[in-house]
Amino acid sequence: MPRIWKFGDSVNTDDILPGKFAPFMAGEDVFQSFAFHYIRPEFAAQVQPGDVLIGGRNWGLGSSREYAPAALKKLQIGGIVAPSFARIHYRNLLNLGIPAFEFDLTGLLNDGDEVSLDVNSGVLTYAGGTVQLPPPPEFLREALAEGSILAFFKKHGRFPGEPAS
Repeated sequence: MPRIWKFGDSVNTDDILPGKFAPFMAGEDVFQSFAFHYIRPEFAAQVQPGDVLIGGRNWGLGSSREYAPAALKKLQIGGIVAPSFARIHYRNLLNLGIPAFEFDLTGLLNDGDEVSLDVNSGVLTYAGGTVQLPPPPEFLREALAEGSILAFFKKHGRFPGEPAS
């Protein structure tokens, strides 16, 4: 069952993937193994597909490096929930098909708590009950169903939410 990985406020893109481990430095096949290398050294070795990251305010601030969320995508993160996101990072997450929910769960869940996240409805279930996160808009659900906005475009020849021609 997916678990929670809890982080604090202002986790920046260098915290997520330090620049010295960028794909062109570490290698396209291994760069994800350095995710959170300095602040959670055990993360990349222990994270499981579908695990959910809980962040504090201003998640993803800093540079617009797309390889930080790309590392999370390669690790098959199930979603990220934080009270606020840096805008470019938020868009990079969505572009890559990583569900991102603006909601504050920092006082409710702890590291290692087992959860279930229904991305389409925004319902997160944990041992103590359920939380209704703001569900993604329809265009984003369309993109996530294909894996990412780019995958949707490649398959349909248009962006999610645009009318089919």
